[in-house]
Amino acid sequence: MKPYLICLDLDGTLLNDEKVITPYTKEVLTTLQNQGHKLMIATGRPYRASQIYYHELNMNTPVVNFNGAFVHHPKDDQFETMHERLDFDLARNIIQSLNDFGVTNIIAEVKDYVFLNSYDQKLSDGFSMGTPKIETGDLLTCLNESPTSILVEAEEFMIPRVKQMLTRFYAENIEHRRWGSPFPVIEIVKQGISKARGIDYVKTHLDIDRNHIIAFGDEDNDLEMIKYAKHGIAMENGLDELKHIANEVTHSNNNDGIGRYLNDYFQLNIPYEVTVKSYI
Repeated sequence: MKPYLICLDLDGTLLNDEKVITPYTKEVLTTLQNQGHKLMIATGRPYRASQIYYHELNMNTPVVNFNGAFVHHPKDDQFETMHERLDFDLARNIIQSLNDFGVTNIIAEVKDYVFLNSYDQKLSDGFSMGTPKIETGDLLTCLNESPTSILVEAEEFMIPRVKQMLTRFYAENIEHRRWGSPFPVIEIVKQGISKARGIDYVKTHLDIDRNHIIAFGDEDNDLEMIKYAKHGIAMENGLDELKHIANEVTHSNNNDGIGRYLNDYFQLNIPYEVTVKSYI
């Protein structure tokens, strides 16, 4: 069998609500790796917040971080990294517009640098995974280079209005998506950036046929990836919009949705009930 590329969103997909990979899903993924198939993380998180899972699964593939804005290979210096940033002046204009709009907070990320517009313990803790350099203060003063992404925290009722404003004034230059975990924010990246674009970039390097790509996701930042993959699979806990465009819907992230789907698809015959009980 020709190798498959299995693309894995993290939050709400590969990880259960306790942010761990469950033993059954891990066993299935490890079995497929041993058969020659490739596993790849495709996440909105930066690498510092996803590397723990990369190493846990002993991956040897590129990683799609920042929803496709940063694609790199942690174990291969020969891999040509793709890093797409927002234009600096455009980013400043967007930050000014968001300030005028009265959003709760704005975060700018430059790979492993995190800039918070105003101090927030919850946000600071949320971005501390992987020990980034965190700086707090007016972004229009502190930010001195083009960011990889801008994250917007706003009251729930304001989020649709903020998205509408971003579309109205900046649609030609940016992509903006909402993601709900680890906390609800709107993410802004350069126009044309998506997980699908990152996967397309990687598949050539790995010499994988597009018909042999399986992708799992749950949020609207997974839409392009699920459409792109030959086998786009939505989680039961995912957005209805994602389920409507997916090829199939699997069990939830808390019920080994990835492991159970792949076990059936590849006919691995790893019994679910017996395996789960053996770990209890």
